[in-house]
Amino acid sequence: MTLQTANHQQLWSDHDQAWRHPAEALSQWANIQEISPALFECTIRGDWVDILVRRDITLFVTREYEHMIIGLGVEGSAMRTSYLPLPHPSGLAADRDSNRLYVASTRNPNQIWQLAAVSATIPRLDVACPAPTDRPLIPVTAKFLPGCSYIHDLALINGQLFANSVGQNAVVCLGQDDTPVRVWWPRCIETKDGPVFGQNHIQLNSIAAGATIDQSFFSASSDQITTKRPGDPDYPVDRRGVVFSGATREPIVRGLTRPHSARLHENKLWLANSGYGEFGCIVDSEFCTVSKLPGWTRGLCFVDDIAFVGTSRVLPRFRQYAPGLDIDSSQCGIHAIDIKSGNLLGSITWPAGNQIFSIEWLSARTTAGLPFDLACPKNARSDLFYCYDPA
Repeated sequence: MTLQTANHQQLWSDHDQAWRHPAEALSQWANIQEISPALFECTIRGDWVDILVRRDITLFVTREYEHMIIGLGVEGSAMRTSYLPLPHPSGLAADRDSNRLYVASTRNPNQIWQLAAVSATIPRLDVACPAPTDRPLIPVTAKFLPGCSYIHDLALINGQLFANSVGQNAVVCLGQDDTPVRVWWPRCIETKDGPVFGQNHIQLNSIAAGATIDQSFFSASSDQITTKRPGDPDYPVDRRGVVFSGATREPIVRGLTRPHSARLHENKLWLANSGYGEFGCIVDSEFCTVSKLPGWTRGLCFVDDIAFVGTSRVLPRFRQYAPGLDIDSSQCGIHAIDIKSGNLLGSITWPAGNQIFSIEWLSARTTAGLPFDLACPKNARSDLFYCYDPA
């Protein structure tokens, strides 16, 4: 065999082995790296496990800089953590009527994934593949958007999916066709030459979804276009953040610092005042702190009277964006808070964790989580992905 032929044989062998891991095909991420077990090592405090059991839920969390979504559920009496690798996932939106989960991925080009629970397999003669008892969520559709969209938060409003297009200072509707349509923007980006959609100026980053766009609210780091833009180390943030009204397109709350994760719940507007590690609600146009937490607060969802609030470590290059935090003690975790008393009921923290962006939930009877866990060998569930029933 000649050297040239030997080289060709190796090349052909490499081609034959490529894209064999189901996670690569699902995420369209070639040569995907193995997930480090250290990222899942956690500390659980308080009634965390009991809360998930009593509320009968599975939580989903985007850990954006670790490039994965994780599912948190309970199996027996122990925590079960599952995961799905995706490039830089950010916003989540849960459709609890159809049991679907939408995920934003903000590497270029941006992508919007739709995940659905699989509970059956197609009968086959060549392989025995029983129906999955954990009903894992797997991607069933993906929409591609230009990277300048810079998608952050997602929200369902009257059955339609909307997103913050931070790169356009606007909110877009993600309809059935391939073109996102700008449907809302704050009055502060309007100039004599028209609205400024060409560059991120205000970090318009979350949606508190109401019954309509006009009845919704939107958080941003500023309501002013200046020469310095978000991402610049000198971009001013302390007490510059706002919440806009969907109806008036003007701020209804000021004095926030890098606010995120605005949500409407029980007729109140809630959000994370990230730069001070606070979670709270708006009362008479003022932010009222309900809980101070050990990290950059971002990621928020509600189950009845419990708020699940995420905290992240602060990226060193953005230290100046967190003037109210002890940077070195910031933790990556999720905290269950009683919204009536403000008491911390339980938490899960990941010492090696980094950044959390969004948190959502589905019924544990709908799904126990995502398709992969650390107990699985590399090509585990290949039979499932060979013959799952998409119906």
